[in-house]
Parts: sequence; structure tokens; C-alpha cells
Amino acid sequence: MKRYLVVFILFLLSMITYIDRVCISSAKEPIAAELSLSDEAMGAVFSAFALGYALAQVPSGWLADRFGPRLALSVVVTAWSILPALTGAARRFVPLLVIRFLFGVGEAGAFPGAARAFYNWLPTGERGRANGIIFSGTRLGGALSFPLLAWMLATWGWRASFGILGALGVGWAALWLAWFRDHPEKPVPREAPVGAQGLTFSQVFRSKGMALAMAQYFSGNFTFFICLSWMHPYLKQHYRLSSAEAAAYSMVPLLLGATAQWVAGFMVDSLYRRPALRPWSRRLPGILGFLLAAGGLAGVTLAGTPALAVAYFTLATFGADMTISPSWAYCMDIGGKHSGAVSGSMNMLGNIGSFVSANAFPYLYRLTGSATAYFLTAAALNVASLACWYHMRSLEPHRDQPAL
Repeated sequence: MKRYLVVFILFLLSMITYIDRVCISSAKEPIAAELSLSDEAMGAVFSAFALGYALAQVPSGWLADRFGPRLALSVVVTAWSILPALTGAARRFVPLLVIRFLFGVGEAGAFPGAARAFYNWLPTGERGRANGIIFSGTRLGGALSFPLLAWMLATWGWRASFGILGALGVGWAALWLAWFRDHPEKPVPREAPVGAQGLTFSQVFRSKGMALAMAQYFSGNFTFFICLSWMHPYLKQHYRLSSAEAAAYSMVPLLLGATAQWVAGFMVDSLYRRPALRPWSRRLPGILGFLLAAGGLAGVTLAGTPALAVAYFTLATFGADMTISPSWAYCMDIGGKHSGAVSGSMNMLGNIGSFVSANAFPYLYRLTGSATAYFLTAAALNVASLACWYHMRSLEPHRDQPAL
């Protein structure tokens, strides 16, 4: 059916987004060497993307709600595809920083646009697995980028490699504009009795449930961004690995994180189909995910070998990834026709978590002399987010009213 093809095409988009954004981590050493950048400067480069991505989330979500996901995604994907090529043209620190910030701004519209497309095309009982599928693409794209970029960097160098990657997004945008339509021919049934559907965006944004959703997503992104920024350099330096060894190890958490997206997505929909468990269909996967993530991050501090460290990184990533599908399903529950802006708001604070994560690693490492404080801080954030999920009740109409 056509709605499944919509999910598949958005899955391909999610892979492209993460291939484009993870390549900067793989290219850290040649970029830092050629431009004479310190670890603190590279942390700023990593986080510039996250900052631009965070700040543009709400406007991008509004764009998808106002003009429809067909036009919104066509425009933003084409715009951001120019930025990888410009990354390869940077000759100094400040232009590189600006380009990565603008790249984040451009890519910000991807998932709010996908959320609005899912709201238009999918019934409530299918949104968990759909979100699991497309976000599994982010992990597969991130995992594939490590060996792909290792090969591309060795073959063409980092500047040409960034230029080549930009073509992927242009091709996707052309396909989306030609094929996709904002609404299916037959209306989608809205079988879920969700209490916040009639609220304005302002009311949803000021609600207790929205505040909790944003807080827990900060922690999830803080945890996951470790894999996109500092895990690869940390493994390589701390355990004295070669580039090939570090790339191979760095793939593992992301590949298994993709399976977490499927597990959580299908868990969300399976619980939803059981009326007695429906109120837990978003909450239980979120609670379980943050419990696993906190344990994995604490374990990294005790790992004596790279294999054991990667095992703990994998547990942490698996847990953090379990929280994503229920988070986006929750935003569609409470957002309704404002799903793009509501999910963008949550993703905004989540990516501020990514921004903080990228800068916290070098800062805490310099302050304490080890990475332990960084990993334990992330573990504590996950424990706090576990409590957030307990109070997030999107499918209980009278329990999540706005705090006006």
C-alpha cells in the first residue's frame, strides 16, 4: 500500500541525513590537522550543527504544518545538500563553524516534516513502528558512514568526499517532489481518543506533558550524540586503536541501535492494540530505554578493553534509541494538526542536548583528567528522564491538561 512506500522513502531520507552529519566525526583528524584545530575547536564544530539544528526545529515544523510536508521537505533537503560541498571548501575555522551551523539549520526540517507526513498518512496504531523504521535508518546511515568515509577519505580526501555526499540529498528531493502528495486519497481514520487534539499549539507547548517530553528528549540526544561525535575519537585514543579498528568498533552501537528502533516501534503499537495497556504504549518503552541507557553509560567508565567499552556503549545507545519512537508518537498524540511544530519543539530541546554533549566532553575531560565525569553525568540525566516518562500520559484524556 502507498502509505508503506511513504515510510520507506522517509527511511531512505533518514539514512541520508545521518551519513551527511556523521561524516564530520570520521574526518576529524584530517580536518583538525589541515586547519590546525584543537579538540575544543572541533567540539565547537561538532556542536555548531547541533545548535543550528535545534534553533530551526520549530520554524521547520511550522513550515511543514503550514505548507505541507511535500513542499517543506523538498525545499529543506535541497538546501542542506549544498552544505556538505561547502564544508569541503572551508579553509579556516570560522567559515567551517558557520557552514556547519547552517547545515544544521537546513537539516532541521527533516523529521518534523516526516512527523507531519505520518500524521497525514498513518492511523495512530501504526505510528510507533513507522517511527521505529525511519529512525532505524538514522542508525544504519550513521553506522555505514564510518567505513564509507574511511574509504572515501583514503581515496579522495576529506574535501572531495564532502562534495560527493551532497548529491544524495538532491536526488531524494527530486523524487519526493515528483511522487509524494500531502494527503492520501482516502481519509485516515482517527481512532485514538486523545485529549489534547483540540488545543492550539500555544496551549500544547505550555502543557506539562510537553515540558516532560522536551526534558527527556534532551537526555536521549545528549546520550546518543556521544556516538556521533566523541565515541570514535575516544575509542581510538583511549585504547590506541588504528583508524580501521576504531571505525569497525564504532559501527556496532549504531547498527544495534537500529534494532532498538524496531523493537521499540513494534512494542509501542503492540501495547496500543491492547486497551488495558494502551496508556503504557508510549511510557513503558521510554522507561525501559532510559533504564538501559543509564546502566550502559555507567558501565563504560569500568571497561578495561575496547570490546567491553563498545558493549556498554551499545547498551547505552540501544536504550536511548528505544525512547525515540515513543517520543515522536507521543508528540503526534498531543499535537494533532500541529504535529510538525510540536515534534519540532521536542527535537529542538533534544538537539540542545546534543550541543551540550559535544562541548561537555572536552570541557569535563580537561577539568577532571578523564572521561568518567562525562559518562556519569549522562547516566544521571537518563535516570531523571526515566521519571519524566512515568508522568507522560498522552492517551489518557483528562490527565495531561495544559498548565496555563
